[in-house]
Order: sequence, then C-alpha cells, then structure tokens
Amino acid sequence: MEKVVIIGSGPAGMTAAIYAARANLAPVVITGMTPGGQLTQTTDVENFPGFEEPVDGTLLVETMRKQAERLGVRVLMDELTACDLSGDVKKLTLMIEGEMETEALIIATGASARYLGMDSEQALIGKGVSGCATCDGSFYKGGDVAVVGGGDTAMEEALYLSRIVRKVTVIHRRDEFRASKIMAQRVLDAPNIDILWDSVPEEFLDVEKGEVTALKVRNVKSNAITELAVQGVFIAIGHTPNTAPFVDYLDLDSAGYIKANNTKTSREGVFAAGDVQDRHYKQAVTAAGTGCIAALEAERWLGARG
Repeated sequence: MEKVVIIGSGPAGMTAAIYAARANLAPVVITGMTPGGQLTQTTDVENFPGFEEPVDGTLLVETMRKQAERLGVRVLMDELTACDLSGDVKKLTLMIEGEMETEALIIATGASARYLGMDSEQALIGKGVSGCATCDGSFYKGGDVAVVGGGDTAMEEALYLSRIVRKVTVIHRRDEFRASKIMAQRVLDAPNIDILWDSVPEEFLDVEKGEVTALKVRNVKSNAITELAVQGVFIAIGHTPNTAPFVDYLDLDSAGYIKANNTKTSREGVFAAGDVQDRHYKQAVTAAGTGCIAALEAERWLGARG
C-alpha cells in the first residue's frame, strides 16, 4: 500500500509530489490523460516566478515533473477510472495499473475550461484562443480582443482586459447579460468595451496561419454574418471541475468544486489542491501553493496516525 497518491500532474500535483518526496513519503503521481493539465495549452507563461523570460507551459510542467522524478517520485501515465474513499484505506482503480491502495490521497485533477467546441476554435487554442484573461491577456497589450459570454466570469475577463488592450468586444447570445447587475453595469460603462448582443461566434480565423486574426460572428435573430478583426478571443463560459470520480465521497459546492479547508476535504486523509478546489483564481502559482499545503497537511495527518 502507498503512503501518498496524487491524482493530477499540473502545478498543484507536481508541487505536492515534490514536497511529499522531500518528506520521505514516496509519493506516486497519476498523470491523467492530459499530463500537465491546462497549463500545457498556454504557449508562453510569463507570470510564474523564477523565469526571466516567458516559458512555454508544456516545458514548465515538464520541468516540474523532472524535478519530482529526481527526488524519487514515481510518475504513472495512467488515469483514475473509479475510487472508494469510504474507509481508512483509499482504494483507486486505474485504467492501466488496475487496483491501488493508499493511506493519503491528494486530488489535483484541476478544472477544464469550457469551450464552444468548434473545429476552428479548437485548432487555435493557445494560438489566440484562451480560457483565461489573467493568464494570457498581457500578450495583447494595445490590441483588440473579444470575450465570449454573458455571466460574471465574462464581465470580470472583459474588465481585466480593458485595462490592458485597446478595445474589448463582448459577444453574447442574448440581449441582456446574465451577470450580476453591478458587474454588468461596469462593463456597459467602460469606454473601450463594445457589446455585440444576440450574437455567437461562427468561425475563428485564421487556422492556416496558426493564429487568430479575426472572428466571424452571427446574429442569432437576423443570421447576418459580420467579421470582427481581433488578435485574441477569450472564451468565458465557465469551467468544469474534474470531480466526477469523487462525487459520492466528498462535499462539493454548487458548481461541483471540492470544498476544502486548507486543502482538507470532508473525508479524513483526502486533500484537494489546485483548480479542483479553487473556483476563483485558477493560476499556476496559486495551484502550486495549494499543492505545497496539501503535501504538508498529508504529512502531518500521516504523522499523527503513527
């Protein structure tokens, strides 16, 4: 039986692994089917401490993995398919390795940004299409961008971007926002934010060039197609926390995120770190911070058990 198993291999999971390894807990990391998580979809990361120049997101998590392996962490390219967290021993079912048992479990499975699912959009993720303004907004200083959505997340993204770029166009399929009144009014009052009501993206340009140059937008009432010249498009229609295997065992909030107190979940010996328990910040550095806390909490919990 393992002492600590970590599910997830992004900044939260790998930081937890590094700290757990230094505490001689011989941690095992289950990478999931997308090793490195959302960070691998970011071409340039320039807000993670320790790098003078922007660093490729995939390279950043790969460096974390190598650091963890150097410290003795066992990394398995595998995926959790089921679990039983009802007893003192946490029982995991993996796609390749089969059954695994552990005393402590750290869940760092992250959250997946919701995208529209269009082929042209998917082809340009990380090349002008993003799900995080605070991650990628600075790359468009002085330029023109679009935000897709009408809730509080979209309002927050638009307001943040309005302080960086020349112009923000918010694209919303309805004729009024779903956001709170105060957030919606701030967007409506912003001098460099335009609104395209009753509109949806129709096509992202230009896949052939490998970068966003414009966005085709369709009016849902008239079906008229217009072309909006932008360098970046931010999809702000929410995130889905990757908590499906844990719903029967852990307390979740109304949006499906794991409820955690300093990474401690509602189940003894189970800890949660990163975006899977963070519905507000969703940054690589905050994920890494909670990964550190989860490992320290797991170490203390194991130590108290003797």
